[in-house]
Amino acid sequence: MYRPRGVLAKTLYSKCLADEKLEMFEKDKWYFCDLTGLHGDIALLFLPLNMDEETHVFLNKAITKSEWVLTQIWHSVARVLLSWFLSQTSINGLLGRGSMFVFSRGQFLRLLSTNSDWRRESLLDLGAGDGATTEIIAPLFKRVFTTEVSPPMRWTLQRKGFSILHAEEWKKSEMQYDVITCLNLLDRCDHPWSLLRSLRAALAPNGRLVVALVLPFQPYVEIGRVDHQPSERLPIQGSTFEEQAQSAIEDVFVPAGFIVLCWTRLPYLCEGDLNQAYYWLDDAVFVLQV
Repeated sequence: MYRPRGVLAKTLYSKCLADEKLEMFEKDKWYFCDLTGLHGDIALLFLPLNMDEETHVFLNKAITKSEWVLTQIWHSVARVLLSWFLSQTSINGLLGRGSMFVFSRGQFLRLLSTNSDWRRESLLDLGAGDGATTEIIAPLFKRVFTTEVSPPMRWTLQRKGFSILHAEEWKKSEMQYDVITCLNLLDRCDHPWSLLRSLRAALAPNGRLVVALVLPFQPYVEIGRVDHQPSERLPIQGSTFEEQAQSAIEDVFVPAGFIVLCWTRLPYLCEGDLNQAYYWLDDAVFVLQV
């Protein structure tokens, strides 16, 4: 039996084994929901999606980048040093690593029950990160606005040509948007109930709010809280993905004044490192209107 010697050899060997498991993993499981135990109206709102070409492209790029050994070594060393001064989000922004993927343009259009000819005036993407997801859907809108609290990520958004709004000031504006995306943010902000109220006010008539929420629900405030727990808590309950998705609808979105048009399950994908080619979390994605 082969036993690699040296730290780097062992790391690369372990990565090969991990990447083999990724290749064999049945990716249809990323999209599957067991609807049998859900309330009938919520089960009917579920929109089944699947792996498409844009998702394949992201995964292939992530695999390629993870094999840039010298770059990955540099990233590993820099992350350790920078973690004394910066949040993980800002570190990723500085290093240009860890891009995320929530949905493809085709999946986004299916969620909105429309086709490739669909266009609207304005998009607001909250917590846009490095703008990787924003870039996917930006061509569908005449004007694209973003928010982001991490300075390195804001620099990246500026380089990509996106208009950046202050993370708090946009709430005070009277401007309304045709589509607002709030992707994996409700579990990372200090005041999620207040955010939902602001989102409701910022939606244009017949506008759509697209919310992605990592389940199981584990709120964690990266900046501003010593205990990393939010000041406002969302009462999401349940022991399974499906139960928590149902709770998010019944205990959060409906009480906040939204109508749920559809929801689905998608993998929240992230570029990998020296340990494996990519990572994922389970996202419940909801399309809401007022």
